[in-house]
Amino acid sequence: MDMTHRGTLGWLGIVRLGLVQTALGAIVVLTTSTLNRVMVVELALPAMLPGALVGWHYAVQLSRPRWGYGADRGGRRSPWILGGLAVLGIGAIAAAASTALMATSAFWGIVAAALAFTLIGAGVGASGTNLLALLAAETAPSRKAAAAAIVWIMMILGFVVTTLVAGQLLDPFSLSRLIAVTCGVTGTAVLVASLALLGLERPRERAGVALAGPAPDFLAAMRETWADPQARRFTIFIFASMLAYSAQDLILEPFAGLIYGYTPGESTSLTAVQNQGVLVGMILTAVIGTTIGKSRARFMRAWTIGGCLASALALAALVCAASVGPAWPLKPSVFALGLANGVFAVAAIGSMMTLASAGGAGREGTRMGLWGASQAIAFGLGGFLGAVALDILRLVLPELGSAFAAVFGTEAVLFLVAAWLAARVGATRADDMRLPAMPSDMMAAE
Repeated sequence: MDMTHRGTLGWLGIVRLGLVQTALGAIVVLTTSTLNRVMVVELALPAMLPGALVGWHYAVQLSRPRWGYGADRGGRRSPWILGGLAVLGIGAIAAAASTALMATSAFWGIVAAALAFTLIGAGVGASGTNLLALLAAETAPSRKAAAAAIVWIMMILGFVVTTLVAGQLLDPFSLSRLIAVTCGVTGTAVLVASLALLGLERPRERAGVALAGPAPDFLAAMRETWADPQARRFTIFIFASMLAYSAQDLILEPFAGLIYGYTPGESTSLTAVQNQGVLVGMILTAVIGTTIGKSRARFMRAWTIGGCLASALALAALVCAASVGPAWPLKPSVFALGLANGVFAVAAIGSMMTLASAGGAGREGTRMGLWGASQAIAFGLGGFLGAVALDILRLVLPELGSAFAAVFGTEAVLFLVAAWLAARVGATRADDMRLPAMPSDMMAAE
């Protein structure tokens, strides 16, 4: 049995939740990476279009606090997770079909894609928020940092495997092959997630937590969360760092296709290279962070800042790639960017896990929802603004490489800003980035 009472989710249970996160990421990576490349390169549509669609799916995720609050009150999170995954899968298949429709009817293809990305946003919001809330609520404090690393590492593994396999299956490329690959990935992901969740959550345990104490209405629960200084400052940091991270998300594969001449399969495999770097960065930080004793909090805070600075340097390398062209080694630069992203992500995730439980039993979903909404806003704005900036710069600059270089350079500056904000969080409040091993009463003291 994986859990017998609150806070005792075993390692097997943590890995099972990691499989669910893997399934979630496997579906999402195709919709946010591969489909946008097909629209821009194969269909010759403006980069603003996939940027707007992905931005819209993030806008839909502003509903994350409501999904989390609903599960807080309902007593069980598994139905929300599985239901969200099913909606996500339907949306992903519809998005692939809509992309194919754009080849014959751009207007109706875009209308269908807007509906598909609405389903994708709702599915990610419902499943992702409650998966993290379940993990935060049912994991013992001493295991939360490791649990966060395990779940995210498994998600990145899902990214890597999916992009590698899909990259092979998509060549030679055709729109019908795109739909078939999307159906295969989605069906496999939903099946794996369903088996992983089977019997993991016991209703009476979650119900006991949900019914403990008075149940505030949704707006009151949100005001209560925002009034917590730690939660509020962490929300701002998440927004800044994710804005810096996401601006390259929609232009990296088009960059590989337009500047380096990559095929759809090769550019999808480039995303796998980036995710391999993320994976290595997460593992490296998690392993070192668990072996340095009482100085872990200071270490993780420093690596959060260092990861942002290293991400800025990696983006500077992409500026060189855009300026020099195919002579510049693209894959090592993309791997370095992923490595730096993985370093700062582990520290942020560990802090999120701790702060989610700091609000008391039955509040994890609402708090996770707030941070998820902050991340969604940043991702939506970052991806859309990055794509729009690229379209505008392609019109005003004489060379295509210069347009990409300008966007990558702006992202590097954003990461420097994120590093400065991370340093201010640590300087303003030493407990903000506290690891789970620290007493919760110290973390709550103001």
